[in-house]
Amino acid sequence: MADEEYEGGSDQLAEKMAELDEELADQRADLMRASLADYDLDEEDASLLAGVGHGEEGIEYLPALPVVAIVGRPNVGKSALVNRILGRREAVVEDTPGVTRDRVSYKAEWQERRFTLVDTGGWEPDAKGIDRSVAAQAEVAIDLADMVLFVVDAKVGATSTDEHVVRLLRKSRKPVFLVANKIDDARQEPEAAALWNLGLGEPYPVSAIHGRGVADLLDLVIKKLPEVSAVAKAEIGGPRRVAILGRPNVGKSSLLNKAAGEERVVVNDLAGTTRDPVDEVVEIGGKMWRLVDTAGIRRRVHLSQGADFYASLRTSAALEKAEVAIVVLDVSQPISVQDLNIIDMVLESGRALVLAFNKWDRLSDDDMENTDRRRYLEREIEQDLAHVAWAPRVNISAKTGWHFDKLVPALERALENWDRRIPTGKFNAFLTELVAEHPHPLRGGKQPRVLFGTQASTRPPTFVLFTTGFLDPGYRRYITRRLRELYSFEGTPIVINMRVRERRRR
Repeated sequence: MADEEYEGGSDQLAEKMAELDEELADQRADLMRASLADYDLDEEDASLLAGVGHGEEGIEYLPALPVVAIVGRPNVGKSALVNRILGRREAVVEDTPGVTRDRVSYKAEWQERRFTLVDTGGWEPDAKGIDRSVAAQAEVAIDLADMVLFVVDAKVGATSTDEHVVRLLRKSRKPVFLVANKIDDARQEPEAAALWNLGLGEPYPVSAIHGRGVADLLDLVIKKLPEVSAVAKAEIGGPRRVAILGRPNVGKSSLLNKAAGEERVVVNDLAGTTRDPVDEVVEIGGKMWRLVDTAGIRRRVHLSQGADFYASLRTSAALEKAEVAIVVLDVSQPISVQDLNIIDMVLESGRALVLAFNKWDRLSDDDMENTDRRRYLEREIEQDLAHVAWAPRVNISAKTGWHFDKLVPALERALENWDRRIPTGKFNAFLTELVAEHPHPLRGGKQPRVLFGTQASTRPPTFVLFTTGFLDPGYRRYITRRLRELYSFEGTPIVINMRVRERRRR
């Protein structure tokens, strides 16, 4: 459906929200929430609604959940173990090796302890093509985990691939549980004992398919699992983490060097000089920041080869650990497909975003060629970057430091909005006025209704709408646009999720 159907919206919404009686809005939100009792809700709905509060602080947020990654070579039963721990069939399981390709996160719970469970693709040394991408994703999962469950097929025994994984795990220095899978009964347990040779300590015999031994394993995991994750979305307190991204040779390393006030990173006209992410704590604008210079991304990760491939993966991992990304664009060259791919990578990660247009000093003179380039650049920005028009733009010269002082206000605005919360009463008042001003069109003779809404989390701002039917993507974009018009959210993506619920049968 074209977005034009949802165009419009007067300034009356802003006026009404400005005149809003917050106490009355909270009372109305309570009534809307109470009306959900007439609808079929699951445990996750109840948990979300129990956390809804009033005031500027919104929901009371828990510390970051600890992360448990499940790794191993292909077809040892990793996804089957994930399903057994979750108590439901979430991960796709087949006898064919390599069904799982990406690392996929799930929320799990055991003995009233909640944690994040990460399923990964099979790890193989010297893998090629997409298998290499899968293996590298497993390595990233290890790096971003608090604990690792290393799954081995006990019937096959330890292979050379398993020994490669053991070396990888030792380098990571993460706590590891060696899981001897496919031990379906007590007679097969001696096969698990042979895995002592891997040098990771006691192997724990389980049958992921039948559930045998999984509960005992989880009891031990919970005892050693930290209360708060050391890797997942660290609390704000230290320097804010800023990832510097862009194509090769756009000036990322020059930007870090200028901020650090020294030649911290090798800078060369040869594209792709930087291979590993480089962290540096620097002072800009009277504040400390942790800048991470990353390798230039030439193309999509799964198409890269050799050192470029692993550099791209490490760049992705650095982005996941960052809070805000500066995407550096070279104004002397047209905005490319790869520039857009990098911006999309930031959007998919949910990080705050600032666009830095570098080498602006090359366009500062009155040369006709530069005048034409500026005109074409504005056209490219209007056409190609329309989907991130909300991202702050800063024109800089990383080499000379020109306009460098404007980076800090842009970063601060983006992070402030990334952390922003809208009180539940205000958000539901906004939804009520919005729907009254522009109702959702009829679909198949029915009109979906928004029953209740709440901000489920920040970083990025994520909203959940309880509805009676599926909202068109165009209407969700309309809600997002109106949210931005009213509350700005400059520099941060906004996520709007739906939970379609049916009325209970009496």
